[in-house]
Amino acid sequence: MPELPSASDAGPRARVPAGTVFVPVRPEGEGHRVRLFRTPLGARTAVAFTSVRLLTATLGAGQPYLRLAEPALRALTVPIGVTALTVDPQLVAPRPAPADVRVPSPLGARECRTAGRIQLVGPRRSL
Repeated sequence: MPELPSASDAGPRARVPAGTVFVPVRPEGEGHRVRLFRTPLGARTAVAFTSVRLLTATLGAGQPYLRLAEPALRALTVPIGVTALTVDPQLVAPRPAPADVRVPSPLGARECRTAGRIQLVGPRRSL
């Protein structure tokens, strides 16, 4: 008879990267600084990718990166209060709309965005 899963087996196991990971960085001075991101709930997280292909597919070919071991990445982020590590994330945020797109207002007026300025346009009233 097959063994039924126990309550301790109910959730997925945490994914721990083996070996080195590719970490997005930004140039600063004569070195680099690890880029930190936010989770959908707003918590700060370090991000790592298991391949350069996944990193460039998510963040673009121009994104600088470093190869680090996972413990080294944690050693850089834990002292500044970032304990979460997201491995191989997918970009899910939609691109922002261009500045000159009209967006309907919930109050019935129309918003017209032009070069960053907002102009409300509504029905004309006769006095």
